[in-house]
Amino acid sequence: MGKLSSRMVMVVGGWLWFTTISMLLHGSTGQPAQIPAMFVFGDSLVDDGNNNYLRSIAKANYIPYGIDFNQGPTGRFSNGRTVIDMLGEMLGLPYPPAFADPNTAGPRMLRGVNYASAAAGILDETGRHYGERFTLSQQVLNFETTLNQLRQYTGGSNLTQYLSKSLAVLVFGSNDYINNYLLPSLYSSSYNYDPPAFANLLLNHYTRQILALYNLGLRKFLISGVGPLGCIPNQIATGQAPPGRCVDKVNQMLGTFNQGLKTIVDQLNANHRGAIFVYANTYGAMGDILNNPARYGFSVLNQGCCGLGRNQGQITCLPYSIPCQNRNRYVFWDAFHPTQAVNAILAQKAFSGSPDDVYPINVQQMTYL
Repeated sequence: MGKLSSRMVMVVGGWLWFTTISMLLHGSTGQPAQIPAMFVFGDSLVDDGNNNYLRSIAKANYIPYGIDFNQGPTGRFSNGRTVIDMLGEMLGLPYPPAFADPNTAGPRMLRGVNYASAAAGILDETGRHYGERFTLSQQVLNFETTLNQLRQYTGGSNLTQYLSKSLAVLVFGSNDYINNYLLPSLYSSSYNYDPPAFANLLLNHYTRQILALYNLGLRKFLISGVGPLGCIPNQIATGQAPPGRCVDKVNQMLGTFNQGLKTIVDQLNANHRGAIFVYANTYGAMGDILNNPARYGFSVLNQGCCGLGRNQGQITCLPYSIPCQNRNRYVFWDAFHPTQAVNAILAQKAFSGSPDDVYPINVQQMTYL
């Protein structure tokens, strides 16, 4: 028999890996293992208060943010809970505390930490016009500092096992477009790169940081793709699309990034046995909501519940603004972020969705590994 080509080796390796996954998921003795902690890296979609402690104008620690949240305005960019809050509830975990909160120390870190920061991007320059933020690379460094405390409370020999069972959630990319590439007056990226080249730049940076987290001991990764940014009120308010339509050119430029991220997930799974990398198809999930709103109970798709200007998307939700009353009927809470009602759908899809929503397995299935 001739020597296998590198492509055949990849295919065979992938088949063996997926066979192992299938056996674990469907074996008669398999029982879900507890996820001891969730570590969250990302932007304002999952920030739960880190920017409260930074010199930043990207903050949400005021009313009416948190109007439907039992703790009030905490820094979450939502009327209520985030995807992370809901996913944690499904896993039996408390809300992970914000890394920058002085009270986030010692045993409080044992069930997880949230490092996400509004305006943060994959690229260090992204979002700089908002002021301070924890970029992706800084969030990885912040996690590394956390390990010193976690080691004290888990014991050095137990830290490896603890990290390998914990869940890392990464939500990045949106700001690299809306607060970098699509702002040519402030950033030069759109002059230096066409959309496919810019996507590849992001993917290269992203992969390096994901591998840095892997090298620090994390083994279970949920990595979110970018949603249809051309449909958020901020972009619709630019007037670049016909009434009732999204800004197609913005959505189209995301294809290379999202497909590339899914391919990277395949490559990481093939090359890192003992770890599992999962791609959350946020673009597809949000697209289904926007294309079939009645199925999900929504009726207002193209404007924020709280905001000013065209589509309530030109100026985002300001302190003491009066938001809409029927918030569960709105897809978007403000100029950029979904409502709690949408977050609930996205969290459920991530937890128990099909491979169309979360690939190659969902979070619930990850608990068996």
